[in-house]
Amino acid sequence: MKKSSKSRSMKKRGSKRSIKRSYKQVDYVNLPRGLWRKLSECLPNYQPSSKGGRPRCSDRSVMNAIWYVLWTGCQWKALQRDWFGVSASVVHSRFQEWCQQGIFALFLKQLAKYYGKRRKISWKWQAIDSKTCPAPLGGEGTGKNPTDRAKQGTKLHLLVDKRGAPLAITLTGANAHDSTAAIDLLVSLVVKRPKGKHHLCADKAYDSLAIRQFLTRKGYTPHIRTNPRRSGKQAEPAPGTLEAAYPARRWVVERTLAWFAKRRSIRTRWSKKLSNWLAFVQLAAAHILYTMAVSG
Repeated sequence: MKKSSKSRSMKKRGSKRSIKRSYKQVDYVNLPRGLWRKLSECLPNYQPSSKGGRPRCSDRSVMNAIWYVLWTGCQWKALQRDWFGVSASVVHSRFQEWCQQGIFALFLKQLAKYYGKRRKISWKWQAIDSKTCPAPLGGEGTGKNPTDRAKQGTKLHLLVDKRGAPLAITLTGANAHDSTAAIDLLVSLVVKRPKGKHHLCADKAYDSLAIRQFLTRKGYTPHIRTNPRRSGKQAEPAPGTLEAAYPARRWVVERTLAWFAKRRSIRTRWSKKLSNWLAFVQLAAAHILYTMAVSG
């Protein structure tokens, strides 16, 4: 009898722990309430027609469906009306409309400002890196991935601050070298960078004289790992050099790229239009900024 009571108590404890863990997981069906409040400020005001007609579906229901597609990576036509109260065609058309109006780009910019007010952007140390995502359907902005048997893919280039908050995003084909997109990435910051000297960390793929000179002109102190194949020097930083005194802090950008990869619509690009996939990336970046601003 004692063993049975203990086993029952252990089961109850295990069930409570599983419930607590489930609360911490992401809700793939409903957009977070705080994130929706920020997004609703960017949406245009809709004025109903004086001629009447069918009432317009709520933007919140449409956004919940887009949120579900972002996390699960399902097709638009796979969305059922019973799930969100809107049809798949309405969700897709509204998503296309918002992409053309630049709603998601504006949303990312506002969330970056919100993060700066709550946590203050750590401009002193920044890092850049990229991630290659397969694109089985091809489309705009794709290229043959030299590391995956020349399959079609897209590169996601990212710049983050010291904590790993995404501040700049650019997209290129999978066949583009990281050094070719570095300057465009540094120019396309969603918020204005304050004046002063800042440190920028990058791996050996960005070891280029043009990039180092550009960073110096912009007030950056480059911490780029030396590429031994290009320069013929040793791979490890020599003692007493700048790389040895200030070791690279690239792990924050690699962690942020891993956060992006949790969303299946970003891990594998199924959108043929580059603007549609960029909207998904911007929505994911805005969610990361919001989470970091609220929880630190």
